[in-house]
Amino acid sequence: MKLAVITDSSASLKASIRESENLFVLDIPVLIDDQTYIEGKNLTIDDFYQKMAASKELPKTSQPSVAALEELLSILSGQDYTHIIGLFLSSGISGFYQNIQYLIEEFPNLETVFIDSKITSAPLGTMVENALTWGEEGLDFDKIVNRLERQANLTTAYIMVDDLDHLVKGGRLSNGAAILGNLLSIKPILYFNDGVIEVYEKIRTEKKAVKRLLDILQEMTGQKAYQITVLHAQRPEKAEEFRQLLLDSGLQGQIEIAAIGSVIGTHLGEGAIAFGVTPLIEEEA
Repeated sequence: MKLAVITDSSASLKASIRESENLFVLDIPVLIDDQTYIEGKNLTIDDFYQKMAASKELPKTSQPSVAALEELLSILSGQDYTHIIGLFLSSGISGFYQNIQYLIEEFPNLETVFIDSKITSAPLGTMVENALTWGEEGLDFDKIVNRLERQANLTTAYIMVDDLDHLVKGGRLSNGAAILGNLLSIKPILYFNDGVIEVYEKIRTEKKAVKRLLDILQEMTGQKAYQITVLHAQRPEKAEEFRQLLLDSGLQGQIEIAAIGSVIGTHLGEGAIAFGVTPLIEEEA
C-alpha cells in the first residue's frame, strides 16, 4: 500500500509533518481588500491579523478548489499511489466535503476515502498526523480509516471569542445582542457540535469564562486519554497562561499551543482563545 494524505490549509500542521512526502495540502484563499492571499505562501499569520485590523471589511474565505483536488488525484494515480485519505475542514462550516464525493468514482485505480473531520485547525492537523503515522507503521487501510472516523466523532473544540463584532459580521450573532454583550462583558463560549459551530454558553466576564472552559475540559476528559491543544488568535501569552492552568489542574497527557490561522481567525477575530480536544485512539473497536 502506498498512502497519500490530503488536507487543506485550515489545518494547523507541525513543521515536521509538513515535510512528509506523502502529505498534500490544498490552498484555501483569503480575500482581504480585494487582494487574494494564501497562508504560508504570501501571507503569515502575523500579517493576516495586521491586515484584518486595518481592513474596513471582514476578510472573506472560500473553499479549496475542487478542480485542484481532481488534478492532484490524477497526478497521484500516476505516481504509484494506491490509497488516498482526504481530511478537510468540517462539512458543517464548508460545502467542500459534499462537493468532492463524486471524485471517488473518477479514479477507480485509487482506493479513496474522504473523511468528514467535523473540525479544523490543530485537531484537524492531529488527525492528519495520525493518518501519516499509522500509514508509515503499516497499519491496514481499513483500520486507519476506522480509527480516524472514531476520532472525528469524538473530537471537538471550545472557543472563547474576544470581539463579538466578528460573530455579527459572520452572521452568528445579531448586532443588538453584540452591543448588549459588549456592555455586559459577556464572553460567549462556542463549540463544535457535530461539525457545526454553535453557542455553548454565554458567560459574564473573561475570568468566569476561562474557569468554565477549565470545568468543561475536566468534565470531558475524565480518566480518558486525550491530546489537548490550546489555540490562540495573536494571544500567545494568554494561551500559555491557560496551558499552565490546565497543567496546575492535574490534567494528564500532552498539552500543546498552536496559533489560529487566517481561515478560522476571519470568523473568530483577534484575541480568541480555544482548546481542541482529540482522543488518543490506538486500540481497535
